[in-house]
Amino acid sequence: MPIPVGMAPAALGDAARWVESTRPPDNREIRFRWKFQNDREGSLAGRGRIRLALPDSVRLDAAGPLGLHSSAAVVVGDTALWGEPEQDVQKLVPNYQLFWAMLGIARLPRGTEAARHFADGTLAAWQFSLGQDTVEYIRENGTVPRLIAEVRQNGQRLGRVETKFGPDGFPTSSRLMVPRPASKLELTFYQNVKARPFAPDTWTRPAPGDR
Repeated sequence: MPIPVGMAPAALGDAARWVESTRPPDNREIRFRWKFQNDREGSLAGRGRIRLALPDSVRLDAAGPLGLHSSAAVVVGDTALWGEPEQDVQKLVPNYQLFWAMLGIARLPRGTEAARHFADGTLAAWQFSLGQDTVEYIRENGTVPRLIAEVRQNGQRLGRVETKFGPDGFPTSSRLMVPRPASKLELTFYQNVKARPFAPDTWTRPAPGDR
């Protein structure tokens, strides 16, 4: 992570306000293409759909070609209410801060004890810590704005996300890198629109054969 020199202690209230500023202004319906690679399983690709309800609820559906390798999950904040199948969802959601960062959204980890901050007009950097666990964000402005997030647990890197934004402020692409096992998940967003009211069964675990 290119954490800048000059990080200073910051109030958790200020950190929470910055995190809230990264959310979209309304509920979203998002479509994307995905590609997953690791040394054990090779490469898989497909398409997916995200239904985002503010402030922090997501219904995720993903499938490979011809509907193979389909999976679905509902995430609320830092909790997966359900996932089908769970092992496939774990690849897409290895950590909740990383998951939300792939949507261009930062999150203040539950139980955060301290925050540090730096801003100079071209970027804003934040570090949130709980013991030896840290979550670091950099939000860069520029021709192609981007959000970089890195999560460490017990001092060891769990994963890193780089998400790029278009002129409208919504993500255009995202890449998750996980070191153990070495894996890469890439998302390319091709639709991001204001959502109509979601049906109540959006958040319900699908019956077998309905995914």
